[in-house]
Amino acid sequence: MSEVMTRPDYPVSDCLREERMPHIWCPGCGTGTVLNCFLNAVVKSGIDLDKLAVVSGIGCAGRAAGYIKVDSFHTTHGRAIPFATGLKLAKPELKVVIFSGDGDLIAIGGNHLIHAARRNIDITVICVNNFNYGMTGGQMGPTTPLTARTSTSPLGNTEQPFNVPHLAATCGAVYVARWTSLHVRPLERTMMEALNKKGFSFVEVITPCPTLYGRNNKQPSGLDQMRYYKEMSVIQNGADPKDVGIDLGGKIIVGKFVDIERPTFTELQEEALKRAGKQ
Repeated sequence: MSEVMTRPDYPVSDCLREERMPHIWCPGCGTGTVLNCFLNAVVKSGIDLDKLAVVSGIGCAGRAAGYIKVDSFHTTHGRAIPFATGLKLAKPELKVVIFSGDGDLIAIGGNHLIHAARRNIDITVICVNNFNYGMTGGQMGPTTPLTARTSTSPLGNTEQPFNVPHLAATCGAVYVARWTSLHVRPLERTMMEALNKKGFSFVEVITPCPTLYGRNNKQPSGLDQMRYYKEMSVIQNGADPKDVGIDLGGKIIVGKFVDIERPTFTELQEEALKRAGKQ
């Protein structure tokens, strides 16, 4: 692996901390694929790596920040968004990206998510969603589909899960999309759009967790879950986010759902300062 990754022609070599390879993710996990899509999007976007910061919280996906050769921050559980917000406000010239998981961003970090979207903070959030807390034993999370089995819901989840794109859109995100880790090309293009979008952009990526979630729900290998994504994914760009919830074994609506414009938090602050200066 190391020899392949250090080839001069490897597209994302400049973005990877190769000395930290191999990574920690399980066989069949989709996080590495999502990270590769993100790094390719960064390279193709022409973003100055000295002006890019990546922030993550705790969890499987949260470990991604440690493999990216830019200023990166592995923060405390659920606090990736406030760290990123502070960084963006202190250094508005930076492109700030959050790369973390559904448990970190939607559960313990959920309150930060809704207010960052409401304020339209100019950051990009990549939410890697494997439907459970994969790093700590496969417990039920805020996105676990109804009736799905986890280590803490052995009889099936009885809590209504969040429809994550709907949550982000309702709270004010100006860009909302979802793909699976099977859809590498559209995911890469979507990440490029999200990186270039002014305001709070949110990309959900559905990914396999065969070790825990898949094994408990009749998809014991990464390949089983990828087949499911291939057979059950339906591309519906422009779909109403309220209609894209995911049922166990059901269809996965993917595509770009929201792409709108509204003033960012920083722009509104600048306008307020101008008004104050005229008084």
